[in-house]
Amino acid sequence: MSKDVYSICFMCTVRCPIRVQVENDDVTWIEGNPHVPGIEGALCAKGSAGVALLNDHERPQYPMIRTGPRGSGQWRRATWDEALDYVAEKLQAILKQYGGQSVVFGERTNLNTHISKTFTRAIGSPNHFTHDALCKGSVNTAFRSLTGYTDTEVGIDYGNTRYIVLYGRNIFESLEIKSINMLLSAMEKGAKMTYIDPRVSITATKADRYWMIRPGTDLALNYALIHTILKERLFDTDYVRRWVTGLNELQAFVEPYTPEWAEKETGIPASEIVTLAREASEVKPAVVFHYGYRGAHHPNEIHLRRSIVILNALMGSIEAKGGLFFKKGAKAAGRGDLGKYNQQEGLPKPSAPRFDGSGGDKFPIADSNHGNPQTLAHAILNEDPYPIKALIVNRFEPLQSLPDANTVRKALDKLDLIVTIEVNFSEIAWYSDVILPESIYLERADSIQMASGLKPQLFIRCQAVSPRYDTKPAWMILKELAGRLGVGRYFPYETIEDIWNFQLKDMGVTLEDFAKKGFVALTDSQIFWDRKDGIKFKTPSGKIELVSSLMEKAGFPSFEPYQPVERPAEGTFRLMVGRCAAHTHVSTQNNLYLNELVPENELWIHSAAAAKLGVKDGQKVEVRSPVAASTLKAKVTDAIHPEAVFMLHGFGKTVPAQTRACGKGASDTVLVENISDPVGGSPALDHTFVTVRPA
Repeated sequence: MSKDVYSICFMCTVRCPIRVQVENDDVTWIEGNPHVPGIEGALCAKGSAGVALLNDHERPQYPMIRTGPRGSGQWRRATWDEALDYVAEKLQAILKQYGGQSVVFGERTNLNTHISKTFTRAIGSPNHFTHDALCKGSVNTAFRSLTGYTDTEVGIDYGNTRYIVLYGRNIFESLEIKSINMLLSAMEKGAKMTYIDPRVSITATKADRYWMIRPGTDLALNYALIHTILKERLFDTDYVRRWVTGLNELQAFVEPYTPEWAEKETGIPASEIVTLAREASEVKPAVVFHYGYRGAHHPNEIHLRRSIVILNALMGSIEAKGGLFFKKGAKAAGRGDLGKYNQQEGLPKPSAPRFDGSGGDKFPIADSNHGNPQTLAHAILNEDPYPIKALIVNRFEPLQSLPDANTVRKALDKLDLIVTIEVNFSEIAWYSDVILPESIYLERADSIQMASGLKPQLFIRCQAVSPRYDTKPAWMILKELAGRLGVGRYFPYETIEDIWNFQLKDMGVTLEDFAKKGFVALTDSQIFWDRKDGIKFKTPSGKIELVSSLMEKAGFPSFEPYQPVERPAEGTFRLMVGRCAAHTHVSTQNNLYLNELVPENELWIHSAAAAKLGVKDGQKVEVRSPVAASTLKAKVTDAIHPEAVFMLHGFGKTVPAQTRACGKGASDTVLVENISDPVGGSPALDHTFVTVRPA
């Protein structure tokens, strides 16, 4: 008998709502939830490949305990009780000798992160981190420094925008179905797009204007745009007068940064810079200067991301139709909060500082809700600020996500315990002491999602089919492990229904309300704040602070004088990394369907540079950085700036259990140096210079 199950995809972190068709406990079809505006049945290739993940015999099928050296692939099958008892025994010894701070828990943010944070606090550790800081820590800090809100509390009204500027935000390959559909709709109605990137991506081919900017010089471009907007008074005067402080200081700062100056630095003609400023101003406030998703490129990232937010502020496009908006949650719709276990009374608050210095000595204004995981290897190797002895990871891959992966591996060797909760045989799973296999999103239900926005909604992930192997959901794994560690009282649930009912207790919503469409809308109309007197900025001044109290109090200048970007020496290139539509970061390269679409990565190199080096298209080349060398095929093309080379993120797998992906392409994190933006907190993933030669 067939049935439809409404759920939430987890082939990537966008978490699109889906409808799963099930027959005889098997998935026969997956599509986007047809009831959700902007989705209406659409699904990307990754979402469709969930069926391949479900039936993949190359994923962990049962708990495993290592019997040989780390990374040797020598395991023994264990029952769940054996594996959890083993982990608990090891953790108890570590906690007794070194304290709770010696345990680090890292994960990719998910619907159950409130439970993961509960576990970390319950065992006395301050050290929970997420992947978010690696991706957009500096974007987060930039928004907080100007508005008081994090980037995740801000959305974009794509459907009503009239002009959008994208700085390497490769939106048509880094897929968000609803956002893309809304943007395409706006473009069909006449909205214009400018795309700025040293590489011709798919998004570049869709733009009305494309600029092949010199790598690393986006900040120079923005200073010139701000200069022009202020000089020609192209800004929204009423909005700026009401909601912006520090305009005089900004105007004095950008005075030297003319379009003619920026042309020499960026390679973009001064006249075109002026034209962009004027075009955007003509349709303000329905303008979006996109603040970016992965904002982790250079050590001055905080100032680039701040300059982008400042451009939006000058256009009056923050909390504007067709611009940016602050996401409204349940309270804005007159409801209570969605329950979270990490907010329960009595949960311990660890006294030790974080291992990564987030919100402390190393990164004083970075968001400690996500941490700064790129410091993990340093903290372990140097016992700074204290010994770290155990690492628990949940769908997070330090060996392919953290810069300078070889040093990360050396640091992992110093740990007494590595535990991985995973759906794939990832690099870190293969290097662990224990693998606790998680049921995939089609085999489990999870915590309810609060989708804040102009129309706040609740979405639910329901279990579509029974687990194919001996796996469990992470929320149950953590509960059972907590019970063995004597902190089970902080996990007062037995079933997913218990979690759901706890979450909904103050919402005025029942589980039955989700049955018809898979979600519950908390309001029928969009919630925009009154632009005259109703915008609620979280800064001390209650306004957008161009001169940031957050930064200035920490000793950081709000406006950083521009430092010319170093030009690479002959035969040297700036390494850029990114993604494509077929893969999610590091997690899908072995998927049966997606591996066929993109089986390996290549090194994009400009044809003129390749000719000088004797490199031909399709030829194997050695790429060498200050920390390592790797080999992959060259893609010789004119579609990249001559100063840069580019490779897709997430390849170079070494785990033999992943037979489709093992040995294909190269890992960018092996090559990338571990350099950070000291203010914003993100790693500088595009700041490494490499040499290239025929292999």
